[in-house]
Amino acid sequence: MSTDNSSILQTYLVVIGVCLVASLLVSAAVVKLAPRQKENQRQEEIKNILIVAGLYVENADIHTIYKKSIEKRWVELQTGTLLNTDTAKLDKIDIDAMARNPEYGKRIPAALDIANIKRRPKFMPVYFVKQRSKLLKIILPVYGKGLWSTLYGFLALDGDAKSIAGISFYQQGETPGLGGEISNPRWQKQWQGKQAFDAKGNVVIRVVKGEVKANSQQANYQVEGLSGATLTSRGVNNLVRYWLGDHGYGPFLKKIRSAELD
Repeated sequence: MSTDNSSILQTYLVVIGVCLVASLLVSAAVVKLAPRQKENQRQEEIKNILIVAGLYVENADIHTIYKKSIEKRWVELQTGTLLNTDTAKLDKIDIDAMARNPEYGKRIPAALDIANIKRRPKFMPVYFVKQRSKLLKIILPVYGKGLWSTLYGFLALDGDAKSIAGISFYQQGETPGLGGEISNPRWQKQWQGKQAFDAKGNVVIRVVKGEVKANSQQANYQVEGLSGATLTSRGVNNLVRYWLGDHGYGPFLKKIRSAELD
C-alpha cells in the first residue's frame, strides 16, 4: 500500500514538475516575442495608414513612404486642439494603456459610449497627408467593440473633413467569412466617397442592414452591412459614429472645416 502511495506521489510530482517547466518556457517565449509582436503590430498599423491614404504600394518600403508622405500630430479631443508641445512621451504609450491611465485617459459616460469601450484617451494621434501646403487627407485611428473582439482601424477623410476617403482595420477577431469581412478590401471600398456629415456638421454616415439603393436620397450617407454579421456591422457603425462625434474627433474636425488649424 505504501509503495503504491509512493508511486502515485512520484507521478504527481513529475506531472507538477513538467507543468512548471512548461509554464516557465511559455512565459519566457511570451517575454522574448513581445517586442517582435509589438513591431509586427506597428508594421500593420503603418501599412493600414498608407492603405486608407491611398499610398500603399505592394512590396515597397512602407517606412520610406510613411516618412515622406505622412505627418503625425496629437490632438486633445475635448477641445480639438493640436498639441505643439513635446509629444515623445505620448508616442511611447499605446491607446489602450493611455485610456486606462488616470492622467491620460477618462471614463466615457454610459449614454455616450456607443462604441462600448468604457474609457478613451484624452489625446489621440491624427495623421495628415499633405501636398505642398494643401491638406489632402486626415487619417483618424478608431476602435470599438464588434461581436467577439475590439476592432482597431483607421478612418480617412478627405481634406474637407466631410467626405470619407477610406477605412481599414488592422486588428480584429471577428468570425472569418462573416464579421471578419470588415478587413476585405471589397467591403471597405464602398466607404470611399460617402459623406460623413451633413451641411450642419451632424454625423450622418451609417452602416445599414440590407442593400443600399443607389437612387435613394440617403445612399450617399449609407454603407451596406455585412450579410450574416449584423452585430459586427453594428459595431463598425457605432465606433465610426462615436469617433466622428462630439466626444471623439468632432471638435477637431469642426476646426478643420472652419480652417482654424494650421
